[in-house]
Amino acid sequence: MPVLRAEFLNDVVISSRADGRPWRPVAPVAPDSRDPRPAVGAEEPERVDFSVVDLAGGTLLGSATLRNVDNHNRSAHIGLGLLPSARGQGYGTDVVAVLCHYGFIVRGLRRLQIETLSDNAAMLRSAERNGFVREGVLRSAAWVMGEFLDEVILGLLAHDWKPDPNL
Repeated sequence: MPVLRAEFLNDVVISSRADGRPWRPVAPVAPDSRDPRPAVGAEEPERVDFSVVDLAGGTLLGSATLRNVDNHNRSAHIGLGLLPSARGQGYGTDVVAVLCHYGFIVRGLRRLQIETLSDNAAMLRSAERNGFVREGVLRSAAWVMGEFLDEVILGLLAHDWKPDPNL
């Protein structure tokens, strides 16, 4: 079972072809578990969490999330957080690209959205490099450390997305 979990259930293409549900990351379980597919939440989770890992060395760099997944409207929101040591190295742009691939290709969503503070230049840059368009500003929408800050809403539709050929 550990080999099956590691090589089959974490293979996005094969697992998607074998199971009628959208692929999602599988949490590790005890080797003696009788459940062939460990539970990681509801059958149709509204939130899918990922670890951000450096591919060369396997170092944990942060986390990423596809949240508020709405299967009826085929939309979701993207979120990510990188450790301070991983910032400014292009990982944010790569993570947004991977989440777009997961959302549009694996989940079949039509729209992805990002909300970020207006002073988060790194997230705005990562989103826009992946084709997200600024759709609006929520003025004074976030209370942060004693002051209200604006939030920027960015959106990307599946038909406007240009996939990264390296994924």
